[in-house]
Amino acid sequence: MFRPVYLDHNATTPIDPAVLAAMLPWLESQHGNASSRHEYGRQARQAIDEARQRVAAAVNAHPTEVVFTSGGSEANNLFVKGAAGCLKAGVIAVSAVEHPCILKPALQLQAQGWRVRTLAVDANARIDTADFAEALQLKPRLLSVMAANNETGVLQDIERLAEAAKGSGWFHTDAVQMLGKQVLDFRALNAAGLHAMTLSAHKACGPKGAAALILDKRVEIQPQIAGGGHERGLRSGTENVAALVGFGVAAELAAQRVAELPARLRAMQKALEAGLLGLGARIFAQGADRLPNTTYFAFPGIDGETLVGKLDREGFAVASGAACSSANPEPSHVLRAMGVEPESARGAVRVSLGAGNTEADIEQFINALQATVGRLQGLTALAV
Repeated sequence: MFRPVYLDHNATTPIDPAVLAAMLPWLESQHGNASSRHEYGRQARQAIDEARQRVAAAVNAHPTEVVFTSGGSEANNLFVKGAAGCLKAGVIAVSAVEHPCILKPALQLQAQGWRVRTLAVDANARIDTADFAEALQLKPRLLSVMAANNETGVLQDIERLAEAAKGSGWFHTDAVQMLGKQVLDFRALNAAGLHAMTLSAHKACGPKGAAALILDKRVEIQPQIAGGGHERGLRSGTENVAALVGFGVAAELAAQRVAELPARLRAMQKALEAGLLGLGARIFAQGADRLPNTTYFAFPGIDGETLVGKLDREGFAVASGAACSSANPEPSHVLRAMGVEPESARGAVRVSLGAGNTEADIEQFINALQATVGRLQGLTALAV
């Protein structure tokens, strides 16, 4: 069977064999409901408790700070809407480059009297320091700034921002793309002034359908799913035991591998970007600190969707932006916030590397890209 080289790990990652092995018993024979009082239920509850401990340990949090959800989008909505539901309406400050699952619920709060203050970024997608300071003058009750952008890979200095925001409201970061690629220390960030953080299993070689909101216990949130009172009453619904078990193992493995994996990814990223620049590509946010696996680029006059389709047929799976927004034909809101002109933004293509990629993958990709771009540029010249 034809299997393209997979270069889209920011969209999702393959499940690690150790994660799958840990999940299988909970899909085959251990089918108890964790709320049941019999032995099947007690075993399921113990498995969830152990998964919670693993996730907490991976990011230096306490197990009681881990609230399991079905995905990063739900965890982000739980913070934005849940925290807002326990506060008097005021200002919510969110960066211009947030994932839609932060931006859209923030906008929904306007119907409840909230004011959305968008935090500007510079040409390299970093939070504009002066604009952030200006926003803090409004004393926002809620703030959310993404730790690592899913499109550009740009890293924000969350610790510095949280320190600056002390005295304002509850501060959250979407750290979905960070797990396994950078060290995450919730305790240190919490001491600096961060109150909540979102993680997702499938971004770190775990299963889809499992995520967590790491939440300072001082933060009161209103449940968005009411029912049986699961997750200490913060998120009702019968637990997906197999997925949570897998999440626990994936988080543990991610924390172990973060000591060596980023350096290997960075070496491949360097080779990739040297090849791209040699072909005349523009690399977005090249001057910023970025995840070691993420490169976002464009070629003049070439449509990103077209290039992604051609590369897929050549055997390389890449993305034209965020997977969650692939149905939206508009240029990336992240690139627009950076001041990138629409024509260039429409050409954007993202390569996101993973543990299974090799230097040979990079070499083959650059060769295929050179041939594909050459053909597309030739067609463009004929059309002029």
